Amino acid sequence: MKPLEIDGSIGEGGGQILRYSLALSALTLRPVRIFNIRAKRDNPGLRPQHLTAVKALKEATDALVKGAEVGSMELYFEPRTRRGGFMKLDIGTAGSISLVMQAMIPVLLYSEREARVQVTGGTDVEWSPPIDYMRLVFAHNIRLLGVEVEVRVERRGHYPKGGGLVEFTVRRLADVLKPVQLVDHGGVVAVRGISHAVRLPRHVAERQASSASSILRSKLGVEPVIELEYYEPGRDPHLGPGSGIVLYADTRSGTRLGADSLGAKGKPAERVGAEAAEALVDEVSRGKCFDRHMGDMLIPYLVLAGGVSRVGVSYITLHTLTAVEVARMFFPEAEIQVEGRLGEPGVITVRGVSYRP
Repeated sequence: MKPLEIDGSIGEGGGQILRYSLALSALTLRPVRIFNIRAKRDNPGLRPQHLTAVKALKEATDALVKGAEVGSMELYFEPRTRRGGFMKLDIGTAGSISLVMQAMIPVLLYSEREARVQVTGGTDVEWSPPIDYMRLVFAHNIRLLGVEVEVRVERRGHYPKGGGLVEFTVRRLADVLKPVQLVDHGGVVAVRGISHAVRLPRHVAERQASSASSILRSKLGVEPVIELEYYEPGRDPHLGPGSGIVLYADTRSGTRLGADSLGAKGKPAERVGAEAAEALVDEVSRGKCFDRHMGDMLIPYLVLAGGVSRVGVSYITLHTLTAVEVARMFFPEAEIQVEGRLGEPGVITVRGVSYRP
């Protein structure tokens, strides 16, 4: 089969084009040649963190791969099968486990059998969704379309040491994904979250939670329930140190809106909590069913679903528009309409292709 040619400099021009292109290549078993990879960036070409998706999807599809090396601006990927079953991956250091999951889950839905994947790497790192977001927000929302994903965090991994361990299971899809009509969230019914601190004093997790709770009570008028995760000295299995908080709002529509903040050296715990809380308040105020992170992550599933889906997102982002462009390349028969301007709330309407396993 002739490979699909994809210009890696389109849209936001970063690693996301690579991940979505590889994910849909693996799903459809159509080879791709991606060129101009990160051409607009100061350090163009593949970086170590981008190779994690290549490695993961090569394992999942027994793919033939050329150009998978740091600095390469061109990659050839030819998948051969969707094998499923048990896989064990080591990203190395603090490479994002969440981004690997983002790339792998669509293909694993259509694999030969239920997939169970054990990944070592980073669970809470910059420029990617924290693992608690994937576990508590993404998995919940994607279930509304018929996707069953279970995520278990065995050990956290922060930059630069990594060492996190996550196992996720993807149930093989027996039928077509369901379309959804989820535009306006209709109000918040509960706010929950998890504040963690590893290789750090307990009060770090407590202060993050306390700061977030104060803002959420004041601005949303709800009493949040925030779980604390910390470890006594001598009983902490993490490489650490690291901290962070993930918050989510359950809405009347049945969806969840999420927000997060990551701790850093010299960054007060109160600021970490406040950042996440303010971000969640902002997401809620936009009135839509899905937050800015879900906007682009939903696109592949909406395209694969049967019928017409219509979803509201808090922000139209470059990531969202890029995901739409990549989806159109693989599924030109899908109809995708984006209403709204960049940086503002919007509505995405998709007539899916009723993709079957």
